[in-house]
Amino acid sequence: MATKRKSKTLEQQARYYEVDDISEYMVETYLNGNISTYRQLFQELRAESRREFVRRLFEMEITPTEIERMILATL
Repeated sequence: MATKRKSKTLEQQARYYEVDDISEYMVETYLNGNISTYRQLFQELRAESRREFVRRLFEMEITPTEIERMILATL
């Protein structure tokens, strides 16, 4: 059984999951309805990376309602 990833940066996660931008990947995962996977990806990030992800949410072309739902899904 694989161990859980913890305390990773956004860049480390992007390399691990072989994506260009892990933030966009996480948003796509959430919007596709994979909420548990989105939560898992968020929990794998270190605290500063979690804050950076939330900052990036506000820069993306997402409705404020979706941003709110995504943030609440991480709690």
